[in-house]
Amino acid sequence: MEIIVCIKQVPGTNSVEVDEKTGVLKRENVASKINPYDLYALETALALKEEFGAKVTALTMGPPQSKTVLEEAIWMGVDDAVILTDRQFAGADVLATAYTLAQGIKKLGNPSLIICGKQTTDGDTAQVGAELAEVLDIPHVNNVISVRELTDKKIVVDADMETQIERQEIHFPCLFSVDKGVNIPRLPSYKRKKEYKAFTITSYTLADFEDRNLEKYGLKGSPTQVERIFAPEKSADSEMWEGSAIELSERLYKQLKQEKFI
Repeated sequence: MEIIVCIKQVPGTNSVEVDEKTGVLKRENVASKINPYDLYALETALALKEEFGAKVTALTMGPPQSKTVLEEAIWMGVDDAVILTDRQFAGADVLATAYTLAQGIKKLGNPSLIICGKQTTDGDTAQVGAELAEVLDIPHVNNVISVRELTDKKIVVDADMETQIERQEIHFPCLFSVDKGVNIPRLPSYKRKKEYKAFTITSYTLADFEDRNLEKYGLKGSPTQVERIFAPEKSADSEMWEGSAIELSERLYKQLKQEKFI
C-alpha cells in the first residue's frame, strides 16, 4: 500500500510581512515549521503503516528551504520525501496549489491513499485537500477524526460534520483530510535523524511534469487574486456595559446595526 502525506512549511511566527504588490507572504529569513494540522496527517499515515504495512511518502510544494519540513517528516518515520519546487509555482492560490500537487502525485504513480491536514495556519482556507481530490478525480472526506477500518479495497473513517459524526466508507484510491482530534503526533526520532543524515530528498520541477502549461501554475494559474493588502487598524478604546443578558444583547444588536456591521 502506498500512502502520500501532503505537508507544508508555514511561518513559525505571526510577525510576517506581506508583499503589497503580489499579496503573498514574504517567507525569506522567516523561521518556519511544519503546518500543525499536517503533523496529525503524518501521524495517521505512520500509524496505518505500523498496523497494516505501507510505504509512506511526504510531499511538499515550496521553495528549496521547504526541505527542512521533509527532513522532520523523515525523522518521524516516513519512508520517502519529495519536494515540488520551481519559481513558476510561486504565488499559487488553492487551485494552482492543488493542480501542482496533483501533477507531483501523478509523477509518483498515483498512490492508494492521500492524507492531508484539515487546513494550513497561514492560509486557513481548508480547500486544498478537497480540490486536490477533485483534480485527481478520486473520492474524499474532510474533517476526519478517526480511522475505524482498513482493508485492501477501502477505508472507513469518522468525520466531524459539526452537528453530527458521520461514518463514511471510501474505496481506494482516495483522499481524506484530518482534524486535530484524530491523534497525538509523535516527536521526531533522534536516532533516525542520525541514521538518515545523508538521506536524499527527491526534487521535481515543472520540467518533470507531464503538463508544462505555465498558465496552470503559480500566479498565472491562480484565478483568485489579492487586490489589496493592508495592516488592520488597532484601537485600545473600550466601553463597559452593564445590564441583563436580554438588555445587553439588544444594545449590542443596535450598536452593530448602527455601525453597519449588520
